[in-house]
Amino acid sequence: MVHTPPVVADFLSARRVAVAGVSRSGNQPANAILRRLRDGGHDVVAINPHAEQIDGTTCYPDLAAVPGIVDALMVVVPPAAAERLVRQAAARGIARIWFHRSFGDGSVSEAALKACAELGMRPIVGGCPLMYCAPVDVAHRCMRWLLTRRGRVPA
Repeated sequence: MVHTPPVVADFLSARRVAVAGVSRSGNQPANAILRRLRDGGHDVVAINPHAEQIDGTTCYPDLAAVPGIVDALMVVVPPAAAERLVRQAAARGIARIWFHRSFGDGSVSEAALKACAELGMRPIVGGCPLMYCAPVDVAHRCMRWLLTRRGRVPA
């Protein structure tokens, strides 16, 4: 049985999740996250300023353009773009934010984390929902094990 940290369980309880960083090629981590969340019953929204639709999901150029309520934001963009997303999320009242990261910097930037602190947000920093959303594949189980031991995923 996999231990799911409370902050991860809270994020995954969100009904409507925006995934920023989906790619038109379909081969990026954000695309896999979008598909797994969608297949798991979440209402997902794709963020990509250069596409109208990806993998059967309507895309929006940024978080500000998404109609309706968004409960959570998955940040899977280059670090330089992360702070802008944090500020857009705060403007919409989105408190659940998760910055994707495995071994490198991932989507985490010092500016984005500073913005979260200024805005009273407590993001998840590191790891990936694929480490917790069933069925968890062998690669993500191994990554969760390794990243947990390195302190790079939520405890």
